Amino acid sequence: MTDNAPEHTAQQRQLLSLDVNGETHELLTEPRRTLVDVLRHDLRLTGTHVGCEHGICGACTVLLDGAPVRACLMFAAQAEGKEIRTVESLADGTRLNDLQQAFSEHHGLQCGFCTPGFLMLAEGFLAERPEASKEEIREVVASNLCRCTGYQTIVEAIDDCAARRRAALRSRLEGTAHHNGDSRDSEDENTSETVPPGAACEEVPCGSTTRSR
Repeated sequence: MTDNAPEHTAQQRQLLSLDVNGETHELLTEPRRTLVDVLRHDLRLTGTHVGCEHGICGACTVLLDGAPVRACLMFAAQAEGKEIRTVESLADGTRLNDLQQAFSEHHGLQCGFCTPGFLMLAEGFLAERPEASKEEIREVVASNLCRCTGYQTIVEAIDDCAARRRAALRSRLEGTAHHNGDSRDSEDENTSETVPPGAACEEVPCGSTTRSR
């Protein structure tokens, strides 16, 4: 029997434009490929890890328009037109950001395989809930799996980072208020110096202006 079906030689590909960590990347890829595969294999951003590939472990967590998502559960094509952030966006070169530093100080990692997912989960959560309590943090991190730390040090690291960010924000706000107060005081002093000491005002008939003497 002759098979008249056309021979399938290659998968259909589509052109994607992805905004990842502030840079635009154009690539040809198969529509069926997941975001985590494209990040790791096409863009070489291997900080995003592949674990269960069922959306359970959270090792592949990235931020999509600021919200944590499982990169193994969505097609790369679904991320077009959105801002993608991976764990590589946190550090400034070799300098860790405050959240990464908190994880280091509190020993919030051991083997490190799950750490990128926890970092991106926490980064997105704290942006939305900067005043989060320890209980709220504990509930959020329970969505990701860690086989090493027992979660307590992760919770402490995120809570410490949140507290430091709140303190830094208060300091900036107080500094701005103090600066504005000094500016107003300076303006008042300049205004008062325009009136000669001891100058008095004399009332004049209606229709005239007040003159000094």
